[in-house]
Amino acid sequence: MSANSRLTIAAHALTWIGLYQQRGHEVATSEQIATSVNTNAVVIRRLLGELRKAGLAESRRGAGAGWMLTRDLAAITLLDVYQAVEAGPVFALHRATPDPECVVGHGIGPALTAVYDDVEAALRRELAKTTLEDVLRDVLKAV
Repeated sequence: MSANSRLTIAAHALTWIGLYQQRGHEVATSEQIATSVNTNAVVIRRLLGELRKAGLAESRRGAGAGWMLTRDLAAITLLDVYQAVEAGPVFALHRATPDPECVVGHGIGPALTAVYDDVEAALRRELAKTTLEDVLRDVLKAV
C-alpha cells in the first residue's frame, strides 16, 4: 500500500497560492501551481475543486482567470484542508464481514474501532493546531 498524498498536495497548493497573493498577485493558475507541485494541472484543478466546495479557495473565469484563497493562510488549518480532501476515516474495517463463528473474526471490529477512533481524534487535534501560515513560515525558514 502506498501513502495518500492528497493532504500534502492540497496544503502545498493553498500555501503556494497564499504566498503568491502575499507577493502582490491576485490569482494563480493551476499550471503555475502544478509546476511547483511537479504534477499535472488536471490533478491540481481537481483538488482545488474540492477545496472550493469546502470554501477554502475560489476561482475566476475569463480574462485574469485563476485561483485565490477565500481567507488568509492564518485562518486555514491543516484540519480544514484534510476535511476538504479526505472523504472518510483514516482506517476502515473489513469490506466483507469476518467469520462471526471465529473468535478473532467476531471481536476484531469492536477491538480495532476503539483504537481507530482514538487515532482519528488525535490526528484531528494535531492538524487543528497548524495553520497554513505556520506551514509557510516553516517553508520560508528552510530556504
